[in-house]
Amino acid sequence: MSSTNELLNRINEKYRSFSKRERLLAAYITDNYDKAVFLTAARLGNMVGVSESTVVRFATHLGYKGYSELQYAIEELARSKSCTINRTEDIYRKMSQSELLETVLQSDIKRIKETLEKMESRVFEMAVDTILSARHIYVIGIRSCTSLAEFLAFYLNMIFEDVRLIHTSSSSELLEQMVHICNEDVIIGISFPRYSIRTLKAIEFANSRNAKVITLSDNIHSPINLYSSCNLIAKSNMSSMIDSLVAPLSVINALIMAIFMKKQGDVIKNLETLEQIWEEYQVYGKDEIDYIANSSPPLI
Repeated sequence: MSSTNELLNRINEKYRSFSKRERLLAAYITDNYDKAVFLTAARLGNMVGVSESTVVRFATHLGYKGYSELQYAIEELARSKSCTINRTEDIYRKMSQSELLETVLQSDIKRIKETLEKMESRVFEMAVDTILSARHIYVIGIRSCTSLAEFLAFYLNMIFEDVRLIHTSSSSELLEQMVHICNEDVIIGISFPRYSIRTLKAIEFANSRNAKVITLSDNIHSPINLYSSCNLIAKSNMSSMIDSLVAPLSVINALIMAIFMKKQGDVIKNLETLEQIWEEYQVYGKDEIDYIANSSPPLI
């Protein structure tokens, strides 16, 4: 019997030699192995947007005799991952609530440390400068990444005049919101396993219009990085049924703070204007909580 890590090892070894279509297949299989195991070559190709022959070539490129042998390797991977998650969940079930709290928080701390160790300051600075020089800023994140995208767009909107958070339930609706994107604009795409095909299509479209592309994902081999020259990597993996988005949120916090420091005067002016508008239109009224005496609210 082959090693349960054999498929992942083969993908990692050959990733650089993959075509763009093969990289999409690799990303789909590694993050949807539990679904891919039941798919025919034609159906798998349809799910990713490639031909059946591309799927077969992908299997042979990995060193398998055909798609059936690749499918067996996917089955081994799915069985291995399922056993790992079940063992982890069994361990969690035996913990007290306080032990569980400490375990999860310690895991999040580890993810942040790993992210900091791997983050390239040059890439982070490039992301900041790209956002600062953009005419329009587009932000997209779907499914579990929706909250991250909304958080980022909310604070960017405090700083810049034209920030567009892409809301979509279909690919056509998504492209309609991006029809005017051009080389003076930037799109920030956020995607973590399981990766979103809609987010990938948005970034691909932006790239085709020569817009700048910034991505935030968990791995340099993430499919959305195919169209990006500025890849921010944040660790999200956790041995559980859910993944942690604490490290990605920390990267977003750092991004917002770095931009704020570059445009501090504009931000303060914008906030003062908002305060006047809120007071004039009684936006908060009696629902607003008074700050403790002699304390100042944070700027952002």
